[in-house]
Amino acid sequence: MENRFVHLFSEWDLKGFPIKNRVCVPPLVIYTWSDDTGSVTDKRIAHYEALVNGGAGLVIQEATSVCREGRLTLDQLGIWEDGQIDGLKRIADVLHRAHMPAIIQLSHAGLLGAKPSYQVAPSAYRCTGNGQERAGRGLTVAEIHTIEQQFIDGAKRAYQAGYDGVELHASHGYLLSEFMNPKINRRADAYNARDLFMLRNILEGIRRVTPPQFILGVRMGAFEPDLQTGIRNARWLEAQGVDFIDAFYGCDWEAELTKPMDYPFNSCIYGAQCVKKAVSIPVFAVYQIGDGQQAEEILRETAVDMVVIGRGSLVNYSWANDVNAGRYPGRCLNCALCMWKVDPEKCPGRERLRKSRAADTES
Repeated sequence: MENRFVHLFSEWDLKGFPIKNRVCVPPLVIYTWSDDTGSVTDKRIAHYEALVNGGAGLVIQEATSVCREGRLTLDQLGIWEDGQIDGLKRIADVLHRAHMPAIIQLSHAGLLGAKPSYQVAPSAYRCTGNGQERAGRGLTVAEIHTIEQQFIDGAKRAYQAGYDGVELHASHGYLLSEFMNPKINRRADAYNARDLFMLRNILEGIRRVTPPQFILGVRMGAFEPDLQTGIRNARWLEAQGVDFIDAFYGCDWEAELTKPMDYPFNSCIYGAQCVKKAVSIPVFAVYQIGDGQQAEEILRETAVDMVVIGRGSLVNYSWANDVNAGRYPGRCLNCALCMWKVDPEKCPGRERLRKSRAADTES
């Protein structure tokens, strides 16, 4: 029988690391599973063990804050002090046991900080983020220098914990995303939105404290705030030696999301396709990829290197295994209140999948 998923389950190579297929589980922040210390818990280890056993070729660890003030939530995982290294090493070991490179996403929430006093931006800015009004004050040059060093120190700790690479979180309206967006970053100094001096300093700093084989990726907005600027930013990142781009949305509240009327996929996939055409490094595509056939078509039609399955992987840890075996993998139901933020076991998508499996068994 001919394999319907020629692209989806093909092997490839990411900077010398073999990847068994084109399915990537993205950095998915898990709420309420830690505390103010930002430490790794046994529950989180079990979560990653389930994910890596689910058949994906790559699992990128969730957004991990480089400083206490940069947290998205007060219980977000952290990498801001040496005492967190041993706990993070436990996650890296889980990823390695699955024979995949261990990559951790480093973040600073910026305007989306957990407390009003944490909310900062390149320039003073007001917006609505996550349903709340935000008013971020503009950073001083000295404060920017401090945050640059926090990212560099975070990458160094990641390497010490055994990770093979980091992904910088420069989308979703987080701080690095804000610096890349000229509608938000209105600075006239070296830290303006075109020169991207902050990102350059962070990338160069990470290269100084990690070995040459260390993977360095960036999750960026393809529309930041428009596609033309996003493509320019992607080309700039490639020129800086970035090893892969995870193309997603940026600061959604200022984004100009456009795609051709007859385009078969959503605007986020279109953005990733356009970025892929503009650069030679690997590009990942993400957002509402519901089933294996759609994932296969995206890979075939857009030439991106990986499809990112986020919500589907939360509904079903074994999404990739089930698709490869021809089983229905379930799907996210896009609930108004995502139960993963409350109690994952009460996820309606998971419950529907359980009932579907039970019905198949009875028949």
